[in-house]
Amino acid sequence: MISNRKIIVIGLIIIAGCLDVSCRLGKSSMGGSFAVSSPDGNLTITISLAAKPQPYLPGERAYYRVVYKGAAILNDSSLGLDFLGASPLDQDFEVVATDRKSGNLTWENPFGARRTVPDHYNEMTVSLQEKKAPGRRVDLVFRAYDEGVAFRYVLPKQEALGDFTLAAENTGFYFANGTASSPAGHASETERGAGSGVVSPSAGPSAFALNMGQFNTQNEGEYLRTALRDIKPASIVNLPLLVEMPGGGPWVALLEADLTDYAGMYVGGVPGIPNALTAKLSTPPDRKAEQAVVGTTPKVTPWRIVMVAPTPGRLIETNYLVLNLSAPCALTDTSWIKPGKAAWDWWSGSYATGVKFKPGMNTATTKHYIDFAAAHRLQYMLVDAGWAPAPPGERLEDILHFIPEANVPDIIAYGRAKGVRVLLWVEWRALDAHMDEAMALFEKWGAAGIKVDYMNRDDQEMVNYYEKVVRKAAEHRLTVDFHGAYKGTGLRRTYPNLLTREGVMGMEYNKWTERVTPEHDVTIPFTRMLAGPMDFTPGAMRNAARGKFKALDIAPMSQGTRAHQLAMYVVYESPLVMVSDYPEAYAGQPGLEFIEKVPTVWDETKVIGGEPAKFVAVARRSGDSWYIGAMTNWDARDLEVPLGFLGAGEYEAKIFADGPAAETDGTSLSASAIRISADKKITLHLASGGGAAVILTPAK
Repeated sequence: MISNRKIIVIGLIIIAGCLDVSCRLGKSSMGGSFAVSSPDGNLTITISLAAKPQPYLPGERAYYRVVYKGAAILNDSSLGLDFLGASPLDQDFEVVATDRKSGNLTWENPFGARRTVPDHYNEMTVSLQEKKAPGRRVDLVFRAYDEGVAFRYVLPKQEALGDFTLAAENTGFYFANGTASSPAGHASETERGAGSGVVSPSAGPSAFALNMGQFNTQNEGEYLRTALRDIKPASIVNLPLLVEMPGGGPWVALLEADLTDYAGMYVGGVPGIPNALTAKLSTPPDRKAEQAVVGTTPKVTPWRIVMVAPTPGRLIETNYLVLNLSAPCALTDTSWIKPGKAAWDWWSGSYATGVKFKPGMNTATTKHYIDFAAAHRLQYMLVDAGWAPAPPGERLEDILHFIPEANVPDIIAYGRAKGVRVLLWVEWRALDAHMDEAMALFEKWGAAGIKVDYMNRDDQEMVNYYEKVVRKAAEHRLTVDFHGAYKGTGLRRTYPNLLTREGVMGMEYNKWTERVTPEHDVTIPFTRMLAGPMDFTPGAMRNAARGKFKALDIAPMSQGTRAHQLAMYVVYESPLVMVSDYPEAYAGQPGLEFIEKVPTVWDETKVIGGEPAKFVAVARRSGDSWYIGAMTNWDARDLEVPLGFLGAGEYEAKIFADGPAAETDGTSLSASAIRISADKKITLHLASGGGAAVILTPAK
């Protein structure tokens, strides 16, 4: 259980500096710049008031900058808010107060990639007031962690600013063009592939960017490597954004956290300033672009996060900043929330072979999938779209009823008898129209959760809808999986019944395109996954070697090898994960043993090595057992995996690796067992598009 009352304090919150009212000072006393550094001293974020030459805007304005180990990551970057019908709140300030504090906490997260989460930071608040009428106030709150820095705007309740419409948030991220050295990854490669998307260091920082080109999409696409300077002012680039500084590092990720009653943030280029980005806020379809956020004071914005690490793998290990910067659990009891794996009828096309019924969206097919789930110790069955009646050609189902062919209460009761919990797909508008009634009905039927789909927006109204759904679902003890979703921003900490979400180009695309390549598969752990769990839906058993893939709607294939698919269950974070193929596809197949055994939540995570678009290798611990997942792009490679993370004594290693024919037959898989200890290494050969999955358990 996690709750507001169950945060484990291992340090004290230390309050220092001035409080807002009791230490109000004039500008002469508060001049200069103000800085706060991370506990280890490697990261510093500094705010100053300055007038800067073109191409900066004129006037004395607030800027911040970020330095890592003495080298600039972000040069002086703009801060400010632009209001509809009022002057911007961005210049001619005086500093009227400062406040400092530190935190050294841990909290327990039984639904993630690391059970005990450190929350160690130094914080500084700088209170600004306009020198001229109307004298509006804004507090800038900065936090420095060892893993990155974060900041947000706080608009106190004030006579000078009450109700408002925010037209823009003028937050800049002006990347430096310097060079810095980066230590090598943990895993050694004896053969490295060339990869793709190489950007010359002379081009300055480069990014892995998802540029959907507009707001309010399903956030599904490729993170393509591009020079940061090539991101145009007209671009609308999704978060997370991964940036490699020149010279091989460090690596930087832009994210946001605690997105509450506010619009989702994107970034675009800044005219006249190379390598500079500025925030862009999503707007709903029925609201003008200059009406991004409607609110009243007091009001806080989401946290803007700048994660920094010497290697991209370190970002995966420390991607708990989004959680730390979000509100603690709002639920007093979380014992009913169960992570797990789910059989799923949709990806295969509700397919089955050798059965006496006609496969489709019907009770018999669904019970067949439940039988498979029960036989292989899967916790869930996800009944996807089609169980509720809908007008021909429309998505707006009547979710208060079910079609005669699919008796949902009977299906749920059958699952309960088999020890398999049932999840129900719903379209978001149908749920919005009948939320209280529908959730009470699903609870009465005995459903364990819902999959909510097709939102494809992250404007303020939709952000509020997400929170309403997970709050109401918790009241009825329902878990939630969002599809057609925006990236995670930490809501799962506040409502851990939010187990996973899409917001990623996943395996469903294999039904109609060739876009989900092994290169994409090894890029998203370093990009999209930094925002939290992603429902990629792995588990394909028809695995295509390079050049042999064909997009199929029924009984689809995957690109890459069987071992590549197995590794996803370790590499990809998701407390709820699909086992996506149809039951007969797994019958007698090597690799099913790994899927049966692999957990979906973890006590500890170590990134062994990797680089976006090339390869990734991750080790995760559950109890006293470790699991390793390694994946490569279309380049074959050999990895030496050090095992220093293991405990004392010997371990039994069960290794599922690319088989001898994997270069031409993607289903080729070998299974072997060895005894090994922490002072040894495992050598893994990854075929083209290949992978490896390993279970390490203490030897008896």
